[in-house]
Amino acid sequence: MRHLLQRHPVAIRTHFAHSLVLTYALPAEVLRPLVPPGLDLETYGEHGFVAVALVDTRALRPAALPARLGSDYLLTGYRVFTRFRTPGGRVMRGLRILRSDTDRRLMVFGGNLLTRYNYRLARIGTRTEGDALEFRVVSRDGRADLQVRADLGSAPAPLPAGSPFADARAARRFAGPLPYTFEYGPQTRSIIVIKAFRAHWDPQPVSVDVGRLTFFDHGPFAGARPVLANAFHVADLEYGWERGLRRNQRGGVR
Repeated sequence: MRHLLQRHPVAIRTHFAHSLVLTYALPAEVLRPLVPPGLDLETYGEHGFVAVALVDTRALRPAALPARLGSDYLLTGYRVFTRFRTPGGRVMRGLRILRSDTDRRLMVFGGNLLTRYNYRLARIGTRTEGDALEFRVVSRDGRADLQVRADLGSAPAPLPAGSPFADARAARRFAGPLPYTFEYGPQTRSIIVIKAFRAHWDPQPVSVDVGRLTFFDHGPFAGARPVLANAFHVADLEYGWERGLRRNQRGGVR
């Protein structure tokens, strides 16, 4: 009955000290097999996109609890941009989780009990020095190591060299996280929709130096050549997720 719990049944609130999201473009045919039934790959031209999110969260807790009872976590996530079309014709844009890492065992246990976000324990560190924000991740299996340094003073930065986006406006549409996260429930063949709550949302494009990123070296990405398409940063804002809702293929919501 574990799948009944893994529907994000608890609303969550937190404070983002920093959120840095790198979006990589890959050929659409590489990413389509990672998208479950009921969802479509979000594309721009011939590319699909994977968001690499690094988040410094404070006072993360169930929404019913006060902030003083929350805990601080460092989180990283790898998510593919997708769309969900309801039977009524509405198109919802969101992200489907491929992998998540965290610095706390409690998040691994609770996150995997209540969601399908695939949390794993990793050594994660972050620091700020002047206008520089740095994250370092050492994963246990070596498949999600990451080192990145962002120049916050560069905002608004131009698009990275080789980005497939025509302009900053197009790039901003792929500035994660998006309003929704989607998961697929194979037991019920339904989509779990988790809506985000975010205040004062104004992501700024920044220049980044990525020293190490091993996620794209393995599995379905081996041999592909991901291109950094954009990098956005937000800081000091309230954020949260509502309780997940199950949408079946006939449009019902539960």
